[in-house]
Amino acid sequence: MYADRLGAEEGPEGRLFCALFEPNPRFSEQEGSFLTGYIHSMESMGLVDGPGVRCVVFLQGCPLRCLYCHNPDTQTAEGGEAVEPEALVRRLLRFRPYFDRSGGGVTFSGGEPLFQPEFLAECLARLRKAGIHTCLDTSGAGLGAYEDILSCTDLLLYDVKHEVPEAYQRVTGRSMERTLDFVEAVRRAGTPMWVRHVVVPGLTDQEEHLAALRKYVDTLPKVQKVELLPFHKLGAEKYRGLGRADPLAEVPAMDPELCRQLQERWFSDLNG
Repeated sequence: MYADRLGAEEGPEGRLFCALFEPNPRFSEQEGSFLTGYIHSMESMGLVDGPGVRCVVFLQGCPLRCLYCHNPDTQTAEGGEAVEPEALVRRLLRFRPYFDRSGGGVTFSGGEPLFQPEFLAECLARLRKAGIHTCLDTSGAGLGAYEDILSCTDLLLYDVKHEVPEAYQRVTGRSMERTLDFVEAVRRAGTPMWVRHVVVPGLTDQEEHLAALRKYVDTLPKVQKVELLPFHKLGAEKYRGLGRADPLAEVPAMDPELCRQLQERWFSDLNG
């Protein structure tokens, strides 16, 4: 572990995360959203969640329970650092020199960032006013009222869990209705997206599934890129720490090279 001069520490994946304070359990879906946000962690120099060098803000809380979730500690609405939009944006703007030199910016992830809509919208608006590129890493499982959010979002990283409603329910434990509503809001807003999909051996790596996924992707608006992400086992230790069973404990990690080949086969024409 080491700390950079802005207070970040290196995590197990080689990423830099800013230190946080003690958890605050006040946020819940029932209470709705408000201008105090709850943040699980913040990656200070991200390179894989949008263009350029990025700060990645992981918001606390997610309504989905994906079988392959590698951040189960972000699922609950309880916990996280309480922060106001003004304070968070002020902290993020310290990284402007890195953004400017690399064409980067700020990405909001989670958890599910749409789970805190008013806080998210206010942060995005402040970043837009400051001229910072904004990106939203989301499964689309939000609470509605997306117009203010999308109007200040430059790019979506849209996580497609599955293209078939019944399989979506099996993978996430929830209905596909929320994400379909979100896609329609994106269509109206015209926000460009990069599509992401996790490839899990025996679950989402079959040829039939990938063919159907390609057809589904072709129906999505303003797709600029498609990334197939290999399932990994980095969440296993988190499940143990939480005292929870890992739903895919017996499933091996996906071969990254095979995943790359599948991406090339099915989506090369969309990736330039």
